[in-house]
Amino acid sequence: MASVKKDNRLTRTQSFMCAAFAGVFSKTVTSPLEVVKVKSQIGTFHCKRGFWQSFLLIYQNEGLRGLWKGNLTSCLRLFPYTAVHLATYKKIVHLHMDELGFISQWRAIIAGGLAGVAAALVTYPLEVAETRLVVQNCRQPTYIGVFHTLSKIHGSEGLLALYRGFSLTLLGAFPFSLGCYAVYVHLDKFWQEPPFRFTPLQNFINGCLAAGVAQTLSYPFETVKRKMQAQSPRLPHFGGVDVHFSGMIDCFIQVVKNKGVLSLWNGLTANTIKIVPYFGLLFTCFEMCKQVCLYRNGYILSPLSYKLAPGVDQSLGPYELEEVKRHLKNRNFGPAESSLGSRW
Repeated sequence: MASVKKDNRLTRTQSFMCAAFAGVFSKTVTSPLEVVKVKSQIGTFHCKRGFWQSFLLIYQNEGLRGLWKGNLTSCLRLFPYTAVHLATYKKIVHLHMDELGFISQWRAIIAGGLAGVAAALVTYPLEVAETRLVVQNCRQPTYIGVFHTLSKIHGSEGLLALYRGFSLTLLGAFPFSLGCYAVYVHLDKFWQEPPFRFTPLQNFINGCLAAGVAQTLSYPFETVKRKMQAQSPRLPHFGGVDVHFSGMIDCFIQVVKNKGVLSLWNGLTANTIKIVPYFGLLFTCFEMCKQVCLYRNGYILSPLSYKLAPGVDQSLGPYELEEVKRHLKNRNFGPAESSLGSRW
């Protein structure tokens, strides 16, 4: 998967906030594509006329706000998801490093998959709430806001309803990791040069390719998961799901039997189109936020350019650089103070 490159000139808090803000911004901009994708996976009437008509039907039935349903929940989910994912990933990678601190690419990808599963376990109820908010008509809502959704699902359907379909996250992690690995092991052949020489543009393309292949392979599991999250006998039209089922296996069977195998990839067009703008905005916004932090930390001359500050050691961490500045300031202040005193 595409990820932002770690910069040791930022503090942990700055890195987290830059990544979180970039994630919120990119999710918000691409929210209409996410709404169309989720509705296509579930099989609501909006997706019956094709990809482009889905946007028009949502707008006609629910207004412009309908294209951003569930976005707040999705953005809120980013913060705990990112925190848990990073902490788990670092722990797993540390356990599998050799004496020289090296870890194979395959193990790193597996570590990323396991960290994603751990983060999904913690934040899964928010994903269920997001699905319910996307499916409902915002002009005739069953749920009002994130916490009302979680409370109502827990109260009327029980705690397990907030984790309905989670096993598909585990099953989907294998083809997802396999897709990432299949892309990354062939990158040097594709670019005809070793990975350490890749430019930022090449890394961006690599991330998009890996995301596209990985998400396509794991997409049927996500489709069934969304249907399980949405279906409820307590909702109008059973949550808008196009097939009725009693469990995960039965859902696969009913979808293939009634809609055909290819329906497991409904919404893939919106998902694929979303990849490039999502990761493009993610990287761009992260770099802009990073420049502001680097300017504040004293590494560059302006937050609007990447011109390095003269005389600043870029290899120093932010706290080390602050200590150096404080030391130089005290050293320069000392002689001036003593000369002033001698004049008096």
